[in-house]
Amino acid sequence: MEKKKRGLGQSIRLTRGFAPYFKPYWKIMVLDLFCASLTTICDLVLPKIVQRITAAGLNPALELTVKYVLLVGALYVVLRVIDTAANYYMQSIGHIMGSYIETDMRRDLFSHLQDLSHSYYDSTKIGQIMSRITTDLNEITEFAHHFPEEMFIALIKIIVSFIIVAQMNPLLALIIFAVMPVMVFCSNIFSKRMRASFQAQRHQLGELNAQVEDSLSGVRVVKSFANEEIEKEKFAQGNLRFLDIKKTMYHAMAGFHSVTRLFDGVMYIIVVIVGAIFMIYGKLEAAELVAILLYVTSLLASIRRIVEFSEAFQRGITAIERFNEVMHVESDIQDRPGAVALTGVKGNIDFENVQFSYAEALGNVLTDINLHVNAGDSVALVGPSGGGKTTLCSLIPRFYDVTGGCIKIDGKDIRDVTLHSLRSQIGVVQQDVYLFSGSVYENIEYGKPGASREEIIQAAKLAGAHEFILGLDEGYDTYVGERGVKLSGGQKQRISIARVFLKNPPILILDEATSALDNESEHLVQKSLESLMQGRTTFTIAHRLTTIIHAKTILVLTDEGIVESGSHEELMAKKGVYYNLYSMYTQSR
Repeated sequence: MEKKKRGLGQSIRLTRGFAPYFKPYWKIMVLDLFCASLTTICDLVLPKIVQRITAAGLNPALELTVKYVLLVGALYVVLRVIDTAANYYMQSIGHIMGSYIETDMRRDLFSHLQDLSHSYYDSTKIGQIMSRITTDLNEITEFAHHFPEEMFIALIKIIVSFIIVAQMNPLLALIIFAVMPVMVFCSNIFSKRMRASFQAQRHQLGELNAQVEDSLSGVRVVKSFANEEIEKEKFAQGNLRFLDIKKTMYHAMAGFHSVTRLFDGVMYIIVVIVGAIFMIYGKLEAAELVAILLYVTSLLASIRRIVEFSEAFQRGITAIERFNEVMHVESDIQDRPGAVALTGVKGNIDFENVQFSYAEALGNVLTDINLHVNAGDSVALVGPSGGGKTTLCSLIPRFYDVTGGCIKIDGKDIRDVTLHSLRSQIGVVQQDVYLFSGSVYENIEYGKPGASREEIIQAAKLAGAHEFILGLDEGYDTYVGERGVKLSGGQKQRISIARVFLKNPPILILDEATSALDNESEHLVQKSLESLMQGRTTFTIAHRLTTIIHAKTILVLTDEGIVESGSHEELMAKKGVYYNLYSMYTQSR
């Protein structure tokens, strides 16, 4: 991954882009900043009180009475009570506001991820996405609350402290505040290193998440090959890389804090030495020097808070940056302006000079595909692996867009209709069935959210799944486990078919739906599929050629395109590519 150089300008741009998330909570923010100003007043009043009391104590001409001291003390106690209430609001409601913003960002990020096309997920690790939607956005809570608050407090303290100190001794004020830019400059050197290391840390954490997910998802394969030690070694390498990154981060952090501590001492000794010299020449009173030291203490405390917050700031900025990286990815599959809903679908499908490539450098997967399928017809796609069978079917629901030509449904270019309406008219049954963590009932209902129990049971009956479902421990309410792990391959496939029955689409795509099943399960599922195909325009991809001999049209697809087309009998009579494929398949059984 290319490392980017990020400075103050980019941080400002990132925070500006983040600002709209504050808009719904501006009232909370205004009150939070008001409370921050109250707590700041308390800090700024104390040095002035000490100055007055010290001046009165050192000057016999001024009367320092018990009554005056108690009155000032009572006033300060009242201010501290106000400070306590304001601080409570900042620590509670202020943090809750940060959580609201984090929640809104996570909602927007998840929504955007749902809209991204297959091509994005083809090249992005799920573990990296999980890191951004969980760990990264956790950092937003602290950042969203503390960033405006700490900047506001620091700004007030710097301005007010400068004005007050300048009134006492303008030259000393200029000397004190001249040191601050040098301190900021030196700290910024380590700040850049910290941000780079935080970015690398986030990336490596995503890599670790991806590796853990990959290893645990394939844990049965790992165990079947007795490769636990290999997985441990792979994880150990990634884990050590993460450790190295954290070492670099902590070195940068240590330098950052050390520079700050150094300038703390420099600032104090400057005030003491210069202040003492001014006192010798009568340019500064002792009470004023005490007050200035207290203001410097308050100012440095504020700077230290910013330094301490800088770690959260760097994490927050990094989280926002990674959030923006995903949010700025535009889906290459979108509704065209003026796209209309696809309704009343009969199921006529036309491929007109269709070309497709996953990337220009890789060349075409499909070239000049011309095909007409009547509504209700059954089309089977056969051919060698890599011939483009799955790709061709993936173009119909616009999982990918054609790079040339067009596909029409009932005479309408599928790019001129809305994605939602297009995909709602198409049902897909895949070889690798995905069941969501939940019950059998919930997985079937996914085909038509909100369907009645009667509809779901009817769909299960049509799919030949009702009987085995009733035989489960809790029937339709049985928990299927992660990815349906508690069910057999045939059971999972019939539930996925029931899901499509419930959806009831006019167009159907069967992508090697029985190739991973045993003979008995294949027989049961094939019966369910034949029932599902009735009256629907169906595209079937099959390696088991005996399952598609009754298809109205069989297309033989190779890297040269559609080389043969016809019924099983017609293609066998030609004794061409299909004949050879079928003969090899039947002889190997």
